[in-house]
Amino acid sequence: MGHREQLLAGAKRCLYERGYARTTARDLVAASGTNLASIGYHFGSKEALLNAAVMEAFEEWGEELERAMPGQGGSGESGGEQLVAMWTRVTKSFQSHRPLLVASIEAFAQAEHAPELRKQLADDYEAARGAMAEFIAPGEAWEDDRVARAVGSLHLAMLAGLSLQWLIDADRAPTGQDMVDALRAVARGLEGPGADGSGADGSGGDAESDDPVANGA
Repeated sequence: MGHREQLLAGAKRCLYERGYARTTARDLVAASGTNLASIGYHFGSKEALLNAAVMEAFEEWGEELERAMPGQGGSGESGGEQLVAMWTRVTKSFQSHRPLLVASIEAFAQAEHAPELRKQLADDYEAARGAMAEFIAPGEAWEDDRVARAVGSLHLAMLAGLSLQWLIDADRAPTGQDMVDALRAVARGLEGPGADGSGADGSGGDAESDDPVANGA
């Protein structure tokens, strides 16, 4: 393992143990077994190294989240059951990645003053929108690319909001079942006359919809 790889591994360890804002250049040197000159040579600055470490840690967490997406819970599950299982697994991932979630909040604040980090985060979010939509339902299920992107954006917003709620108060944060029940309730309300819980045809709102979002929820 070269110095660059050692620095990234040490920086990720510092993110988990000390957080973004509290990690010093000396912490990075101690964690990586390198030297101060190596930070400047390979990354230019401590902040650039930490930013790279945040993005690499996000990629690793993203791979774990992929395994939490629908389709991983076994055959025979309905769309709603798969979403409950997905959000339950996502919430469990918060437990092992709590330090990363905290460090990411600090990094997002830094992105306001670091154009390169901001652009990288923006590009990663855009890629994640398409991936999330594909995980929720195959591409052909969506009306068009705009709708698919909107669905991916919605689930990313839910992921971000859920992680913040979990960080602040894990005991009272929504469960996977809560998330899906809420999606169902919102979908019923959007149908119009069924806003009181009954379907638009007075059937009670339990009939399957042609909308993949409503069916998936």
